[in-house]
Amino acid sequence: MEATLRLLLPRILGADGPTFQIHTHLGKANLLRNLPGRLRAHSKWLPDDWRVFVVVDRDEEDCRDLKECLEVAARSAHLCTRTDSGAVCQVVNRIAVEELEAWFFGDMPAVRSAFPRVSPTVEGRAPFRNPDAIRGGTWEALERILKRAGYFAGGLQKIAVADAVGRHMDPARNTSPSFRHFRDALLELTR
Repeated sequence: MEATLRLLLPRILGADGPTFQIHTHLGKANLLRNLPGRLRAHSKWLPDDWRVFVVVDRDEEDCRDLKECLEVAARSAHLCTRTDSGAVCQVVNRIAVEELEAWFFGDMPAVRSAFPRVSPTVEGRAPFRNPDAIRGGTWEALERILKRAGYFAGGLQKIAVADAVGRHMDPARNTSPSFRHFRDALLELTR
């Protein structure tokens, strides 16, 4: 996710937009385990005009339960969330449904720019019309599509794909609902 966000955030926020830092974790379990303590630490010094965005893959979890877990972590650190306070918040929790790769399916022109042999009909096929509803794992589906096009015969290299696709993504055309929620919250809170 880091590789994609480093490429996308400047396009969303604009060249003269706010600065950002990305803090990665050793997987989702590590993030969820360490988030309460990290947010408590942030609450002691976080300036009023700074925002913390927490972005995590849903994977197989119930979206509402995962979101509530993130919300509770922020509330227990005495930080207000966008869910509770709207635009006057300190923490925004967003979930990539089902995984980051759904955001790639939401911008298939970017995938084809990075990997030109990918079929131009992918997003028109029923299983891929709603990027956030792809069944059986989005990274597995993307791997199958890229393999059929002659890429990554030895298996999907997630960071290489994230970097390649991220270079071509256009935040304005992405059809993934979870990406749009992320993008729109960023724009709303940084204006």
